[in-house]
Amino acid sequence: MLSDIRIAIVVDPKLPPALIANTVSAIGIGMGAKMPLLGAERLSDRAGRTTDIVSNRPVPILQADGQTIRQIMLKALDQKEEHAMVPFPGFARSLHDYTDYQRSFPDRDLSDEEIDGLGLAGPAKWVRSLTGSLKLLR
Repeated sequence: MLSDIRIAIVVDPKLPPALIANTVSAIGIGMGAKMPLLGAERLSDRAGRTTDIVSNRPVPILQADGQTIRQIMLKALDQKEEHAMVPFPGFARSLHDYTDYQRSFPDRDLSDEEIDGLGLAGPAKWVRSLTGSLKLLR
């Protein structure tokens, strides 16, 4: 199945660079936790120094406004196959403790929230169907 997996991260380009970096990194951690096969490997160099690897797949960072990201997320929620779908809702930025995020999440409706970023990993056809028209973030 690994050969058919595609990854994409979509982020709102209107965010300041530091928030884009934070959004993409937080999404990447969530996706790796959900699908460890994307990078749970170690490699050693010629001198025997062993490190954890980066992703074993390309990770395009795409751009879309918050409304488009939310629409993609809502479509992705209907997916029945094995996949990772990691949203970064804007309200998370105002919460500086994960337990506060856990506590407030059930009271939120993601269809009403601003979504700053979204990570997708799953069957290539599915990811392309959701992100194929988006441009790379530059």
